Amino acid sequence: MNNSDTFKEKMTNMVGKFSGSRFVRAIMEAGYSVIAFSIIGAIFLILQVLPQAFPIPGFSGLYADTLGRFNGLFQVVYNSTMGILALIFAGTFTYSYTKIYQEEEHLNLNPLNGLLMFLMAMFITVPQLVWQNSTVQFVQTLDKANIIGGGYAVSASGVTRIGAVGIFTGLVVGWLTVQIYRFTIKHNWSIKMPASVPAGVSNSFSALIPGFCVAFVIAILNLLLVFVKTDIFKVLYIPFSFVSNIADSWWGFLIIIFLIHFLWWFGIHGATIVSSFYTPIVLANMAANVKGANHFFAGDPLNAFVLLGGSGATLGVAIWLVTRSQSVQLREIGKAEIVPAIFNINEPLIFGLPIVYNVKLFIPFVFAPLVSGGIGYFAISSNFVHKIIIQQPWPTPIGLGGFTATTSWQGAILAFICAAAAFVVWYPFIRYYDRSLLKQEQEAAAKE
Repeated sequence: MNNSDTFKEKMTNMVGKFSGSRFVRAIMEAGYSVIAFSIIGAIFLILQVLPQAFPIPGFSGLYADTLGRFNGLFQVVYNSTMGILALIFAGTFTYSYTKIYQEEEHLNLNPLNGLLMFLMAMFITVPQLVWQNSTVQFVQTLDKANIIGGGYAVSASGVTRIGAVGIFTGLVVGWLTVQIYRFTIKHNWSIKMPASVPAGVSNSFSALIPGFCVAFVIAILNLLLVFVKTDIFKVLYIPFSFVSNIADSWWGFLIIIFLIHFLWWFGIHGATIVSSFYTPIVLANMAANVKGANHFFAGDPLNAFVLLGGSGATLGVAIWLVTRSQSVQLREIGKAEIVPAIFNINEPLIFGLPIVYNVKLFIPFVFAPLVSGGIGYFAISSNFVHKIIIQQPWPTPIGLGGFTATTSWQGAILAFICAAAAFVVWYPFIRYYDRSLLKQEQEAAAKE
């Protein structure tokens, strides 16, 4: 075995163990859980921004006299999806994390109890408290830019700390909840009821001691931080904000793209692994954009402008294989890939060309999406294209995804520009690869 094979094997094993860890698997489940809710929220947000999406003379007035009358209702539905993302995302994480421990460590854990204990613990961190006059008091302020009543900060999007900005806090609280629950059950700190007692009653009592321990630990931690004029949410938001700022920079965004494709080249689903970590960031940034912020890394910029045709930005490659390739092998692969490529699915190319472990195609596979990502970042951060305020479904075809994400026709054009730029990178490599395979096919035919 040469050094290259040894490195590949070590890399694959290392990343495989990481992606297979309980924490990462639970985060992946959480990421899947928010897709439906973000799409529902996006639909009602689109209804609110129709005049912006279609700047047609006279349409704004027509909208105001018809659908615009119901904007308050549309906002309520949006708040009921995007406005509670921390509860949805971290709640699903806690449920899945508890279930994984239940199944793999054969513990008497109840995923539903884990979820309910998380909700209790999360809401301990939501109200803002202050130590004043030797007592714990709720923060109260009616400042127009910062309305806090009974400790709860609110805005037009609802209770702020349970929205997208609270996802990271929710994940930490969820992790801590499961670990406390697991510890108490492993050490038999629970009330066990007779077998004759109905399961529902038994489960409620079995969660009593673990639930008290969770509440006690979270409350004490929060109190200690209140003593020093902060709280759990504020403390945890510091590293989240720091990482978010890095990811939202051009170099941070390109590093994310590189890591996705570097892992994919080893046959590891880089998009799934890396997205499980940046999902809280893009959701929080997208919610902030709706309120007036201007983040590029929001919603799903990758599938709107970068990974067009799938990882590696291979939409142009799929079209070229069908229309221009001379190798029988590549032409057949192109026929199998052309339809999936429209919906950003390209496993036939990744494993059929193949791209995985193929040194000849490593450079375009990694650098083509870096080029399209750089163009997308520049266009939106420079305000040539409207910022992303909607998370489109990832299989949305080219153009439509860019239009939906930015609610602008410029977004659709940007997507096509990014796809064309990616293919410019791919072209000399896929053309050379096609010729080399054609030569092999001709030599094999001559020997028959």
